[in-house]
Amino acid sequence: MESPTFVRFQLGAQLRKAREQADVTAEEAAAAIEVTASTLRRIEAGRVGIKGPALNALLDRYRVTDAELRDTLLSMARAGKQRGWWAKYGDLPSSYRQYIGLESAAEEVQTFETLVVPGLLQTPAYSRAMMAEDAFEPSPEAVERRVAVRTHRQELISSGKLRLVAVLDEAVLHRQIGGAAVMADQLTALLDAGSRWNVTVQVIPFREGAYASMLSSFHILNFADGPSVVYIEGLTGDLYAEGEDVRRCTVVFNSLRAAALSPTDSAAMIEAIRGALPVE
Repeated sequence: MESPTFVRFQLGAQLRKAREQADVTAEEAAAAIEVTASTLRRIEAGRVGIKGPALNALLDRYRVTDAELRDTLLSMARAGKQRGWWAKYGDLPSSYRQYIGLESAAEEVQTFETLVVPGLLQTPAYSRAMMAEDAFEPSPEAVERRVAVRTHRQELISSGKLRLVAVLDEAVLHRQIGGAAVMADQLTALLDAGSRWNVTVQVIPFREGAYASMLSSFHILNFADGPSVVYIEGLTGDLYAEGEDVRRCTVVFNSLRAAALSPTDSAAMIEAIRGALPVE
């Protein structure tokens, strides 16, 4: 069953495409359903759903007469109102909930990280140490809820429902988040993950020097039914991109994999760094 977030995201993309083809501005479309332009953009971004009457009004404004297409979009609107497992964690940022929903519908995630271990591969202790340093000082209870969410996300990997290709800068392996013992366990978890059929871990060594996108982490989510999406997390907001941006990021990701060590050599580096950690 497709994630409701994924359905909303795809519905929003279809509505944005229909609006642009009809040469209707966001302000004009928003007026047609009596909402603000910012609300319309949230609908088009898949952050919120849309009810049947409002959807029909938009499709009328966009001059969409294809009955089959209209029925499909109405079905998507109904499916998008369902709740995913992450909905019970009400204090999660909406952007994070949206990402979890898309991730749960993906068949493959290609991720590049320059500073930290990807969330899908983090141990609870590593996650806890990272979240405890949040500048907004979350309560211990809030930290534990976030760790629980991250652990739940990792079931996609353990169940084999998701393929993960992770490229890491060597710096990720040296940054002792949580201390040497936590980091040693995290490196062991990376080695264990890399031995799974559905996980590939590659490391770009320091000796590689400068390389493509070394200042920006990103994630490419590929779906069995629907176009791929690029996700880039930012301090002041998250960016989702499709189309040509996905193609460019895929070219960059392939370049990163070429610059990285092979999975076997990457595992050897991880093991060596783990072995050099001080015993606490």
